[in-house]
Amino acid sequence: MSHPRDVLLGSQAGSVQLPVCDHYSGVEVRMHKSLQLQAEMTQEFGTCVFDVTLDCEDGAPVGGEAEHAALVTELALSAAPEARVAVRVHPVDHPSFQPDMATIAGQAASRLTHIMVPKVESVADVQLAEQALMQAGAKDLALHVLIESPAAVHRAFDIAAHPRVQSLSFGLMDFVSAHGGAIPAHGMSGQGQFNHPLVVRAKLEIASACHAHGKVPSHCVVTEFNDTQAMRTAARRAAHELGYTRMWSIHPAQIRPILEAMAPDAAAIELASEIVLAAHAAQWAPIGYKGQLHDRASYRFFWQVLERAHSTGCSLPAEAQLFF
Repeated sequence: MSHPRDVLLGSQAGSVQLPVCDHYSGVEVRMHKSLQLQAEMTQEFGTCVFDVTLDCEDGAPVGGEAEHAALVTELALSAAPEARVAVRVHPVDHPSFQPDMATIAGQAASRLTHIMVPKVESVADVQLAEQALMQAGAKDLALHVLIESPAAVHRAFDIAAHPRVQSLSFGLMDFVSAHGGAIPAHGMSGQGQFNHPLVVRAKLEIASACHAHGKVPSHCVVTEFNDTQAMRTAARRAAHELGYTRMWSIHPAQIRPILEAMAPDAAAIELASEIVLAAHAAQWAPIGYKGQLHDRASYRFFWQVLERAHSTGCSLPAEAQLFF
């Protein structure tokens, strides 16, 4: 009988599955530690639960951009075969953008999951990045983009529609500073970023644009990296109130709170398993379950709960585990 993924996922469902956490590091020792932590947690959870993005934009010292690009290329090439490694390059209008792409995509494309391009303002910027990938011989490498200005938020739907783009991230700090003081500093805090109307509106636009085109919305950073409860609360609100299915980590201590907040709870997993298994047995025809009618629209939802559970390393009932 056909697999749930083949039956249920179509134009009305996201076509991209990514780990729920994207962990950034740009200092050499921390990049090494991030890759090691990824390997350890992959063994612990039985699946890769976060991406490691090696950072050139903020990680490279001024004047040392070429050396830093060579370093992250070497790290990507030497990573374990099962590692999920990406690189954030410089913006398309930065002098180091083309050299970054030539070095990193040109040498390590086969080992990278994607390239993150910051400060994307329009589809034209995406096209420039795609051209750079093609010139580097990386014709199949995905792009992730950072939306960091009011104008970019306005164009988020067009950017998300580009076939090369896999995910949109929200750049909180640059977005707030782009308002010339009109948004107070509190709007950059773990709590304030969920209260200021302009910030919340931007987040909703980006999430909506991604879901409209089957892409992954990735939530911004929480800078209070020593406050585990603030991180857990922010990740939960991003997932449950704003529709984000992925979130940035800038410190190892933030990874597990993101996983916990983004993962379905045991009751949700049990319900999803029962409904998907019953639907599978009924060959995806409508069923009645505890007095409620379910059909392919709700089957799709519950299947996505199971996919999220699997991607976050949750335990699944044995029969549901067979789908994976």
